[in-house]
Amino acid sequence: MPRIARMIVKDEPIVYHVMSRTALGGFVLGDVEKEYLFDLIKRLSTIYCAEVLGFCIMGNHFHLLVRMLTDDDYSDEEIKKRFSLYYGEDKIGELDEDQISFFREKWASLSEYVKEIKQTFSRYYNKLHSRKGFFWSERFKSLIVDNGDTLINCLAYIDLNPIRAGMVKRPEEYRWCSLGYHVQTN
Repeated sequence: MPRIARMIVKDEPIVYHVMSRTALGGFVLGDVEKEYLFDLIKRLSTIYCAEVLGFCIMGNHFHLLVRMLTDDDYSDEEIKKRFSLYYGEDKIGELDEDQISFFREKWASLSEYVKEIKQTFSRYYNKLHSRKGFFWSERFKSLIVDNGDTLINCLAYIDLNPIRAGMVKRPEEYRWCSLGYHVQTN
């Protein structure tokens, strides 16, 4: 049976609720792995046209609430700046006009953003634990989220994950959700 195509909106900024689960049994994401995954999400959001509005990293899955901006929101200079952040200042001279268009389109893609998060994290996890093979169970799931109450309710759903799992009594006690992160780091 063929896969169902993702619902993607390209001509306007849009918010997505992204979810992905590990293929490994149990709760394999410890504090070190959660911290790396969180840092990776933050770092890649400075490269991709992504605004992370909320997140929660649990022991076997993660949630992201992310606004993907359109590729025409960024000038050539902004794409060059992001290129140098990703590849280094010394590589900026290698960037030509066709590549600017390529990176502008790539970095405005939700699929490319999540793919890079998942692939980079898989390599890290496998190296850290001296293992090979798949880490994520399947392709990520994503839902388009409307602004207003739907957006607020989705963010609450994401931040309340550790409470539903019985890990904490209040979301601000959990370091790897957006509310807990902001409370604990400010």
